[in-house]
Amino acid sequence: MLTILGFAMIATFLVLIMTKKMSPIAALVLIPALFCVAVGQGAKLGDYVIEGVGTLAPTAAMLMFAIVYFGVMIDVGLFDPVVRAILRFCKADPMRIVVGTALLAAIVSLDGDGSTTFMITVSAMYPLYKRLKMSLVVMTCVAATANGVMNTLPWGGPTARAATALKVDAADIFVPMIPALAVGLLAVILLAWVLGRRERKRLGMLTLDEALVTEREPETVLVGAGGGDRLTKTPKGTGTGTGGTGSADGAEGDDEDQEFKGLDPNRSTLRPKLYWFNAGLTVVLLAAMILELMPIPVLFLLGAALALTVNFPHMPDQRARIAAHADNVLNVSGMVFAAAVFTGVLTGTGMVEHMADWLVGAIPDAMGPHMAVVTGLLSLPLTYFMSNDGFYFGVLPVLAEAGAAHGVSHLEIARASIAGQPLHMSSPLVPAVYVLVGMAKVEFGDHTRFTVKWAVLTSLVVLGAGILFGII
Repeated sequence: MLTILGFAMIATFLVLIMTKKMSPIAALVLIPALFCVAVGQGAKLGDYVIEGVGTLAPTAAMLMFAIVYFGVMIDVGLFDPVVRAILRFCKADPMRIVVGTALLAAIVSLDGDGSTTFMITVSAMYPLYKRLKMSLVVMTCVAATANGVMNTLPWGGPTARAATALKVDAADIFVPMIPALAVGLLAVILLAWVLGRRERKRLGMLTLDEALVTEREPETVLVGAGGGDRLTKTPKGTGTGTGGTGSADGAEGDDEDQEFKGLDPNRSTLRPKLYWFNAGLTVVLLAAMILELMPIPVLFLLGAALALTVNFPHMPDQRARIAAHADNVLNVSGMVFAAAVFTGVLTGTGMVEHMADWLVGAIPDAMGPHMAVVTGLLSLPLTYFMSNDGFYFGVLPVLAEAGAAHGVSHLEIARASIAGQPLHMSSPLVPAVYVLVGMAKVEFGDHTRFTVKWAVLTSLVVLGAGILFGII
């Protein structure tokens, strides 16, 4: 019964947010609460929620101060040269811009943190997409999928979890998988090229001057629907979540005025004399994250405080900067705490455990010698519908033992288990994805409809390459 209810809860949640019957925050809170009562454990709902909130509180704190930090860096002009350089290189060519999004997301992903990757990528690319009236859901799709491939780095999380759960060395998992992951990254770049050519065909190629003087027109956005995609015309100022001015949190009033603020050379918040200080501070911060000198929430808390103090020494200016980014902070941190309700109920009621046992038990004995491939295929839905912790510490050991009984090594199982990460990064249970859609002003349902099919294809490419190269 818990297995059925677990799948029913996840399906209900996804249907409601994809059809836009409920907001993600409301669905993340109310749906698990109702199902918790349905399984007869309503009295324990508070305990499950508190446990879930406690688990995700450090993530929420990290996101809050990271948004403030990178928001201040945008305000003071740290990313302006990057935006201008990309625009000059891309020459207002939509295809180059989409490919550039994939490359930028992949490079920034080297820090191992998805939230940071999405903040930097969206900060740099959002003004270009808005000015050229490109589909913002294309940007979120490419960024999430590229980050998913790079999320397999040993310090990114999944590989370390797999190594810990199966008691193997993380390097023995990751290093042999590099060729397969490289093929996966090439697949993302190819996807970006295809989507970029679509955008180029729809919009044409503009010179920089033409892009800057183009009159405002109804915005065309590309959204996924069923098995295909469609083009939708959206008047400026209406809420759509995919393209343009409607944000995930519904706050869209000043979007028109702020649309191209990132390249405004005259905004009052610019601090050109402090450019190298801010650049150095950001490099030190990212290096400290990679070296794990301190917990990430502490690093961003210190970084945000230092950035505000140095760039805006006067208290009214500091308050103004904090207020300017309050919407993003509230939207993202609120989403994380709402997700804590979902994960808390899913784990506390035992639904995750029963779902995993059912899936493992449904595998025919004849598939035993192919458990590595089975693990790779299962990693797609399982890492999408549950947290990485739930999959790697709850499900993976069971799969590994089943494989070991048929002579499949733990290392092969571990390598196959990271194949689903390109899809995992668009899971509603991943806090970083809310940073991506929130900053890009794309509704989560629109992002999901458009991205899932491409993310599944990328994951299958990684798995197929691993099998082809004899890694898995």
